[in-house]
Amino acid sequence: MNTRRVIPVMGVILAFVAVPFSFKPDHVSPLQQRIPEGFPPPVYDYKNNPLTKEGFELGKRLFYDGRLSSDGQTACASCHQQFAAFSDFEHVFSHGVDNRFTLRNAPPLFNLAWHKEFHADGAINHIEWQPLSPLTGDNEMGTTIEKAINMLQDDPFYAVMFKKAFGDTAVTSQRMLHALAQFTGYIVSADSKYDRVLKKQDRFTEWEENGYRIFQQRCASCHTEPLFTDLKYHNIGLALDTFLNDFGRMTITGESRDSLAFKTPTLRNITRTEPYMHDGRFWGLSTAIDHWRTYSVSDSSAHELIRNGTPLEKIEIKYLISFLHTLVDSTLLSDPMLADPIPGNRIHQPVLGH
Repeated sequence: MNTRRVIPVMGVILAFVAVPFSFKPDHVSPLQQRIPEGFPPPVYDYKNNPLTKEGFELGKRLFYDGRLSSDGQTACASCHQQFAAFSDFEHVFSHGVDNRFTLRNAPPLFNLAWHKEFHADGAINHIEWQPLSPLTGDNEMGTTIEKAINMLQDDPFYAVMFKKAFGDTAVTSQRMLHALAQFTGYIVSADSKYDRVLKKQDRFTEWEENGYRIFQQRCASCHTEPLFTDLKYHNIGLALDTFLNDFGRMTITGESRDSLAFKTPTLRNITRTEPYMHDGRFWGLSTAIDHWRTYSVSDSSAHELIRNGTPLEKIEIKYLISFLHTLVDSTLLSDPMLADPIPGNRIHQPVLGH
């Protein structure tokens, strides 16, 4: 999920998944798409990819299976760990195949059904196509679609799972991508203390209440409730990392106004997803928030709230951090329905702190 390498997505899609798809196996068990109270209608509604228990279970196994990669041990879950809200715990950049570094900080994966674009620069515009980039990225999973399909075709267990999900044993790239979308699109985060307070099932402490008030006044225009992101791209005044030379959204659009603009990250589960920013430059919430407190305007294209905002007081930062802790969804972090289904699975997990 964190590469910025632009792949010829439409060519891949035309080659592998262009044919309209529908299926109606008699035995499937439908799943209800999870749309939490107060959430807007999702962008991805499974209209052309009916959500079923069998499809979800297949997608989950694919997500955790390192054999889809060129080294046989780097799975989607290597960089998107459940206990870290499906981000990469305490890593600036994830490690892909052959211990290669990726080029951006891995984002958390939840509430993706509400996204119309993916990656920090919006390089991919459909949840079903998104896995193509990490699968084929030479610094992520490093394989080809053909090799991934061949591996799945050679595994009798997958033949059974594809038949349960789609009615027969045919393994195709379209079915693989549909199954992955059923799993990743089903990962929903909406059971934090914040959510319970809105439902009047819990109460904020005084510090949390003060922090929520500050959040609404100072942060909510970009980190819009209930997703805690406006899903837009902003230049927030981060200096260009000349080593990575990453210009963000401009890489995709070619428009100078998009220089150093990156997608607004969600604040849900923010305490579990450090380090922060697209390049993982900030460790700890106070350090990240301090960017807004100490930033001196030098980039005229930075967001107006950066250029014209007033610094937070230190006590306001403490209040704000207290509120941000209420956005942790412990249900998401431990839900057995989302956990690794492969007994004794030994997927690649990089060394902490790198």
